[in-house]
Amino acid sequence: MSKKNSQRTQKIAFSLLSLATLLIVIPVGLIVIIIIQKGIPAINWQFLSDVPRQGMRAGGIFPAIVGTVYLVLGAIVFALPIGLLAAIYLSEYSKDNYLTRIIKLAIVNLAGVPSVVYGLFGLALFVVFFKFGASILSGSLTLGIMILPIIITASREALESVPYSFREVSRSLGASKWQTIRHIVLPNAISGIITGTILGLGRATGETAPILFTVAAFYLPQLPASIFDQAMALPYHLYVISTQVPNVDEKVRYGTALVLLVLALFMNLVAIIIRYQFRKKKKW
Repeated sequence: MSKKNSQRTQKIAFSLLSLATLLIVIPVGLIVIIIIQKGIPAINWQFLSDVPRQGMRAGGIFPAIVGTVYLVLGAIVFALPIGLLAAIYLSEYSKDNYLTRIIKLAIVNLAGVPSVVYGLFGLALFVVFFKFGASILSGSLTLGIMILPIIITASREALESVPYSFREVSRSLGASKWQTIRHIVLPNAISGIITGTILGLGRATGETAPILFTVAAFYLPQLPASIFDQAMALPYHLYVISTQVPNVDEKVRYGTALVLLVLALFMNLVAIIIRYQFRKKKKW
């Protein structure tokens, strides 16, 4: 192939990639702009700090904000340690055999299972079998199981990306396998692990189906007192005021969507800042 044809092919490829990027970015940008434009008029201190009133047509969304934060934090507290330990085992300890390959493939496939399936699973296991009832605990565990495959996959890839020579040098200096993982592999893989956590946070924050079956309450004027209480949550609250409650002002619906969007972005931003701080310490 001549140099001229090669350059033409390269330009066509870049043009197609740019077009694909625009087809993704422009619709998402328009959605965000519409939500901000229609939601800003509803945002004030009362809306963010008050409880719903007049059949959720007035007042605020504070219980839903608190419930969402509780659920997401509970899901991360449950999923991150288990996901990280599973990733360490699959990456550092398990043998490369037929069974291990099946397990890895199953974990990747579980990341694509519809959220409503996880909701039904959480209903059967945590609400009914373990008798936790519709509660923050049931909802957090269900969300945790839902984001577990994402965290395991991202963490395993981060661990496997650390050069094998790092392990060899550490072992040659007399460190045990666990000491090598603890002091060499994990610090160099932490940014990738946090990336998986960010992806899990994003999915857990906006899901409606899992919490619909396990925790979400239609209306609660007070905050939950324990992990065994029901709670309101922003995704389900948005669904309710958009489909189940008539005559809700449009700005209230878009204001709720805007708060949910900002909350998800804020959690992701905190995780990104933490990842950046760890990434600066990498030596390779």
